[in-house]
Formats: sequence, structure tokens, C-alpha cells
Amino acid sequence: MPIEIPTDLTPEIVPLSWLIGEWEGQGRLGAGEEDSGHFLQHVSFMHNGLPYLQYRAESWLTDDDGTRLRPLTVETGFWALERKQREEDGGPGLVPADIVPVLKSADEVEALRNKDGGFDISVSISHPGGISELYYGQIKGPQIQLSTDMVMRGSHSKEYTAATRIFGLVDGNLLWRWDVATGKAPDGGSGLEAHASAILHKVT
Repeated sequence: MPIEIPTDLTPEIVPLSWLIGEWEGQGRLGAGEEDSGHFLQHVSFMHNGLPYLQYRAESWLTDDDGTRLRPLTVETGFWALERKQREEDGGPGLVPADIVPVLKSADEVEALRNKDGGFDISVSISHPGGISELYYGQIKGPQIQLSTDMVMRGSHSKEYTAATRIFGLVDGNLLWRWDVATGKAPDGGSGLEAHASAILHKVT
């Protein structure tokens, strides 16, 4: 399936453009064993003329047949190419950018390609319960790999130390996997374990 790129995009988010839209589908908790839980997820990636995508994922626990049982969780966040900030950029807070967009051409964006032929990206995601993740990673065509640089936890949140996420566009579907570490591994390793995975279909 060809990737359609909207004509009104800020050049800086063109590498992320295949994510834009609404996605929905079924997933499995844990490593996807026969007795693991099922969930339904609806994901949206939106753009507003600024150099990032807005992300929202809402999930519901389901039975084996996909019938919703109860809400599971909600995530919100922002996805962007990772680059050095320039004087023209906006922020902090409501301080407006001097120029929108700061990168005005495909050539300026191409200059950001890394040695692997992809683009470095940063992703921030917030969860209920006082947890926020900051990921760094790479997008290369329709594939994304992310690892946490930082996990911030509120005073009453559960133990959570690190995570990785991968995303890919396969036959027009968005596939993802999320691995999580909830403490130091006894052997000194990462402690990452399969947390969830899903196959999402594009919806209008």
C-alpha cells in the first residue's frame, strides 16, 4: 500500500507522515501467550502546522471475542524529529516561534538524516498515575525504534524504570510492541519484559 503524504505538512514532520490518522485494532498483554489478556486500542496522530505530531492512545480491556469489558488506560504525547533548538523555535511555554516552520524545505530536513539513513526522533508520552516517559530513537522509512532516556514517576506510581517500543507499517497496518522494565534485573541486565503488542488498522 503506498504512503500518502498530506500536502499541508510542515516539512519537518514529513518523515513521520505515515503515522498521521486514526488507527484501531486488537492487542495482547504480556508476551501474547494463550492465557494473556486482550485489549482494543484506538490511536490518533494529528498535526496542527507545528513541527511535531500529537499522539493519543486509548485502550479497553476486552474478552477473547473483542467485546469491551472496561477502560484500560489512556496515553498522550508528542512525536518530533530530534534536532538542535534554534533561536527561531518557540518556547518555553507560550513564547511563539519567530518563523513557522523553522525548517522550510525538504533539503533542510534531509540534512538531518543520520549515518544509518534514518532520522533521530524524540517522543514524550504521559500516563495516568504520574508517569511520563521520554524516548529517543530512530525512524527509517516505515519503521520506528524507541528506548527511554528517562522515566519520571509520581510519589504514588508503581515501579517502572525503562521501556522500549517498536512500530512498523506492514501491509497498511500499524504493528507495535512495547517492552517494559519494572526494576533492576538480578543479573544486571536491562530487565525488559514483553508488556503488550497490537495490530492496528487505519480507520477514517
